[in-house]
Amino acid sequence: MADAVAVPDGASVHSIDHFALNVPSIADADRFFRAFGFDVSSGAGEARQLELRAVDGHRWARILPSDRKSLAYLSFSCFERDFEAILSQVKAAGAVVVERDPAPDGEAFWFHDPDGNLIQVKTGPKTSPSSKTPCVVAGSAADERGSHTRSSSALVRPRRLSHVLLFTPDVLGALDFYSRALGLRLSDKSRDIIAFTHAPHGSDHHLVAFAKSTARGWHHSAWDVDNVNLVGEGASQMAAAGYDKGWGTGRHVLGSNYFHYVQDPWGSFCEYSADIDFVSAGREWPAGDFPPEDSLYLWGPAVPDNFIHNTEAPADVAGVVPEG
Repeated sequence: MADAVAVPDGASVHSIDHFALNVPSIADADRFFRAFGFDVSSGAGEARQLELRAVDGHRWARILPSDRKSLAYLSFSCFERDFEAILSQVKAAGAVVVERDPAPDGEAFWFHDPDGNLIQVKTGPKTSPSSKTPCVVAGSAADERGSHTRSSSALVRPRRLSHVLLFTPDVLGALDFYSRALGLRLSDKSRDIIAFTHAPHGSDHHLVAFAKSTARGWHHSAWDVDNVNLVGEGASQMAAAGYDKGWGTGRHVLGSNYFHYVQDPWGSFCEYSADIDFVSAGREWPAGDFPPEDSLYLWGPAVPDNFIHNTEAPADVAGVVPEG
């Protein structure tokens, strides 16, 4: 894929290549992610690791065995021309590069962000969208059925990863670090409670978001589907498989996407998402600082208590409500 247009004000990553999630039960993970609509396979040479692929065929996630749920690492991709500049930016932002296995298909380096999350930056193709895909729900004509029977519903499958949300004790500090180190730009925020960032090479309204908690943690990954009907069908699909806890269906204010979050077996979430706002390459987004009520949702059911809890924080501490 050709490089995007040149973007001023420093170098930037262009995509999330994949993430790796530690979980205490690979068997539970296999059931949950298959029900969500992923192609699930065992990692090469590692029978107890899983790989998740969406409709586009890209490997978006690795699921690793552990004694508890946590983010193992988050991998970003950049254009080859930006690699050395991003490495310099990361060091200038105060991060120390750590030794890890080399990337099999390009240059790469590793470091820890201020919260201790392990981050990889590697050269690679742009996997995030470069333009907005139309999200059209056509109405039916007179004398035609507008829907279909439940028995004829096809498996809802995500097209691609849209974004991830991380808990952090310091939202504004995380925003500053990821801006200086990786070139991510503020889309919108609400005080020091939550912030959304995008990549300047063409990006969904948020590629990485940060929500306030007393500790770092993994809140959710969001997966793009064609339209709001598939968001709703995905919710029904997961409920039929026994995964009926979560939040939705609704529509956000910040990012504008339709959503339904499904709670996974470890207290974090996977989100079906459709029609998120898009920031074209090289364009400025009118970032705002919104009141907390606008950091939640435009319409939808009340936010359940389980949605705001950081299961990686002490058991008696809940996070603040994040927006997806």
